Amino acid sequence: MEKQIKKLVTEFLVHLGLDFTDVEIHVEGDEAFRANVVSDSPSLLIGHHGENLQAMQKILKVMLHKEIGEDKTVVFDVDDYRKRQEENVLTITEQKIQEVRNTQMQSALPAMSPYFRRVVHLFIRNGEYTDLETESIGQGNYRQVVIKPKA
Repeated sequence: MEKQIKKLVTEFLVHLGLDFTDVEIHVEGDEAFRANVVSDSPSLLIGHHGENLQAMQKILKVMLHKEIGEDKTVVFDVDDYRKRQEENVLTITEQKIQEVRNTQMQSALPAMSPYFRRVVHLFIRNGEYTDLETESIGQGNYRQVVIKPKA
């Protein structure tokens, strides 16, 4: 599967005429992969606040589904930009978890994209936080995750 993903991402980037050094594929679970593009000039690939990265992620998901006929999770990343963002979001999440546990009051994270909200929901659900639950609230670009003690 890794070879198929690498070939698809490479062909996609070449077709778009984008410069890159390598495409690294990492297995991140049973059905999850991370395609990290190594580039000397990542800013064009990433775009303003990761907008290009997010758009390419959606296109690659459709292309991959057409190619292999299965729904696989492939996170598209450039020079580990998204991975660093995930780590930052999870650091903030851990701080909020401690706040909620200490005060027994709910606490909201800053507004974030659907991708990062999902990262937070899964982190808490699959971690050792059985005393907590999450909920997304708000609309559009102002949607955020609320962490609260289980009732």
